Amino acid sequence: MAELATIARPYADALFDASSADVAGAAGWIDQLAVIAGSPQLQQFASDPKVSAEQVFDLVSGLMSPGLPEHGKNFLRAVIDNRRIAALPEVAVQYRALMNAQSGASDAVIYSAFPIADAELHDVGVALERRFGRKLTTRVESDPSLIGGIRVVVGDEVLDTSVKARLEQMKAALTA
Repeated sequence: MAELATIARPYADALFDASSADVAGAAGWIDQLAVIAGSPQLQQFASDPKVSAEQVFDLVSGLMSPGLPEHGKNFLRAVIDNRRIAALPEVAVQYRALMNAQSGASDAVIYSAFPIADAELHDVGVALERRFGRKLTTRVESDPSLIGGIRVVVGDEVLDTSVKARLEQMKAALTA
């Protein structure tokens, strides 16, 4: 996957430089483009030699809600013209990393067995920022296999307070 990261880096850098006036706004539409571009059906459609770049552009831009700003359209055209649509999910990841580096923040994915209310998420976010010692941009994903509690991933650091992890620790202690 290093090749895809290498391909995506110049696109993320260029987009970040061009979007300096509205970094967060560009993050919103590049994340949306990444989800669309990650679709296997779109990948298959875009790789068909009978399909023109304009057809791919029309399809992708038509799926965007709301529509793309003008510089977003230009960016998408460049990606499609260079046949790099498969790199868009990685471009979004690298763009987010550049944005976080600029603001001194990190992305945190919180896995929970149950939905977390906004007030609770705010409290958890404050506690996690204290624990990890930096500003965090949190995102919640559901994982029913945790049984209860949460599992937090910040970069390469993991904080696992789930019931599943505690049961595995107990099992290891009892079988040791």
